[in-house]
Amino acid sequence: MEITCKINNVEKRLVFEPHERLLDVLRREGYYGVKDGCRTGDCGACTIIVDGRAVKSCLMFAAQAKDKEILTIEGIGTEENPHPLQQAFVETGAVQCGFCTPGMILSAKALLDKNLKPTEDEIREAIDGNLCRCTGYVKIIEAIKLAAERMRRRKK
Repeated sequence: MEITCKINNVEKRLVFEPHERLLDVLRREGYYGVKDGCRTGDCGACTIIVDGRAVKSCLMFAAQAKDKEILTIEGIGTEENPHPLQQAFVETGAVQCGFCTPGMILSAKALLDKNLKPTEDEIREAIDGNLCRCTGYVKIIEAIKLAAERMRRRKK
């Protein structure tokens, strides 16, 4: 099969077998920030943003990406100019082993793109499908609150 979609604001042509998951195709295309965790939708390590929604790429067939806008962790910041979420995760110590971090950041970004004043309950709900075995989530929630505050100030 062959489709076109936009990945990180770049038009891409993807070629794959009909049974392939988007997770596998993205990784084959070099998007290694999309982590291969459980392959059952339980861990959230493979979370990406598709048309503004946080999606677990292991649960999506590649064919479903036709004409979609996809955002991976590689598309939201650079080492020189990190996204506020990336910066806040580093500053608060929310990054430990780092395996869950890309999916966690993208789940948080999908929330903050819609709501820059989330409650702690809304943050918890947004990251509910993302498992972290290192942090206990306290620092992750702190990072998301910090990023939201900075993003609100930037908008003024």
